[in-house]
Amino acid sequence: MKDETTCLRLEVNEALINKERTIISKLDEVFSKEAKLYSLLGSEVRLKIVYLLLKYEKMCVCDISDILKMKQSPVSQHLRKLKDANILISKREGLLINYYIAKEYKEELQNIGNVFNIN
Repeated sequence: MKDETTCLRLEVNEALINKERTIISKLDEVFSKEAKLYSLLGSEVRLKIVYLLLKYEKMCVCDISDILKMKQSPVSQHLRKLKDANILISKREGLLINYYIAKEYKEELQNIGNVFNIN
C-alpha cells in the first residue's frame, strides 16, 4: 500500500501542538468518563430509559418494560449496565425497586432532556 500524504501544511505550529497535547493529557479522565457515558447512551433502549427517568425521576423495571414494549429481562440488563456505570441508582421500596439518575449525572444528562423538551 502506498503512503499518501494528505496534509500539506507549510509551517508546523509547535506552540499549538504542545499546548493542546498538554491540555488533552490533563483531561484524559474526563474524556474517558464522557466516552463511557456516550457509549452507554449509544443504545437506543438505554437512551429511552434515561429519557423516562429524566421525565419521571423514578421508575421500576415493570413500568419501563411496559412503556418500551419489552420483556423485563432485557430491560433489566440495560438498567444493570447503566447502574454499573454509576449513572443510575436503585432503591428498594417494599417489594419494588425504583431506578433514579445519580446526582452526579443529573445535570449532565439534563441536556438530553432538553433535546426531548422535558421540563
